[in-house]
Amino acid sequence: MRIKVMSFNIQHCRNYNFPLEDRIDFDVTANAIRRFDPDIVGLQEVRGKGENPNYTDQTPELAARTEMLYAFAPAFTVPHGGPYGNALLSKYPILDVKTILIPVPDTGYYCEPRCILRAVLDIGGPVTVFVTHFGLKPPESENASASVVESLAGTSTPKILMGDFNLTPESPVLDPIRITMADTADVFDSPKLSFPSDAPTQKIDYIFVSEDFNIVYADIPDIVASDHRPYLAELEL
Repeated sequence: MRIKVMSFNIQHCRNYNFPLEDRIDFDVTANAIRRFDPDIVGLQEVRGKGENPNYTDQTPELAARTEMLYAFAPAFTVPHGGPYGNALLSKYPILDVKTILIPVPDTGYYCEPRCILRAVLDIGGPVTVFVTHFGLKPPESENASASVVESLAGTSTPKILMGDFNLTPESPVLDPIRITMADTADVFDSPKLSFPSDAPTQKIDYIFVSEDFNIVYADIPDIVASDHRPYLAELEL
């Protein structure tokens, strides 16, 4: 069975073609997703409904526009805003969803709370998908990596892990994940970068898979919708 997967930091559906404006544009984000017809999409920087009128239920809005099922995992609530976190779009039935909060390190400075969305999908059998967004500072990314490794170790089904890790490929923080998960970027035909989308200088977005999958294809297409380019992988289960 072939499965097409996408990881996409959508920056709350902000249209990056207008960098000086905070222009929320669901069509631009949804069109970027539909263009590649993925079966599973992991989204980061997604807003939920809150007291601020700009905090709407973005996940069901995108699900409706892409004709997919959905799940949302809030990492925290923005003061005077609303819920903020990761989301999942899926063509496959979603059997179970859990939000795993990543411990916030005691650093003496502010660290944005982060989380892992864990969803079990029915893909001819259970497959567990993890969607995450690592923090920027070393203590944050170390806590996130440890949380991911613990979550993976507690899962016996085939696994897909994706998200914005805010780490470049040579980072040792990724090493514990690489012990049990394969990096789909290993099949790139040339080095590919994901951020910023208009003139990328680094690769900080990832799709990892367990040994249950054969990696058929992977790419980071030249798309300017969010500040990140979407990341694609085709897998064989």
